[in-house]
Amino acid sequence: MLSAISFQGNPFPALEYGFTPWDGLHSLGFKPTSPDPNHVTSSSGSDDPNRAHAEEKLASDESNRVASIMEERKRRRMISNRESARRSRVRKQRHLENLRNQVNLFRVENRELNNGLQFLLHHGNRLRTENEWLRSERALLRQKLANINQLLLFQQLQAFSSAWPCNIVMAE
Repeated sequence: MLSAISFQGNPFPALEYGFTPWDGLHSLGFKPTSPDPNHVTSSSGSDDPNRAHAEEKLASDESNRVASIMEERKRRRMISNRESARRSRVRKQRHLENLRNQVNLFRVENRELNNGLQFLLHHGNRLRTENEWLRSERALLRQKLANINQLLLFQQLQAFSSAWPCNIVMAE
């Protein structure tokens, strides 16, 4: 249908002279306003391809910025985890070294205690042997003393018995 309508001449004759239909509105006191950049209208996006491209670029930049922030956080977390693992390994190594030192100290102490025990056992055996020798010496000395006491008693009895008047034999 539109093809059936034919225009005779220029439908916008003012454009031939370099004027637009809205150029005359200023003289009438009408001031057109520019669109508010904070005011977003919903449109299909097909009206202004540059605007749609800019919005896509803005959304893409925003998602790239978010992805970059997430990557940076991930990288920092990975560095932090590596540092934490390194500190943990150092702590574990230090603990292991302390345990090895303790084992060495305990081995030295154990050797010293064993040497002391061996000395005490040897000394105890020597004292036991000496004690047994002293007991047998005491028994021997007691036996000698008992023999001497019996001999003395016998001698005293002999001397006493010879002094009795009834035992005196007169020589006739």
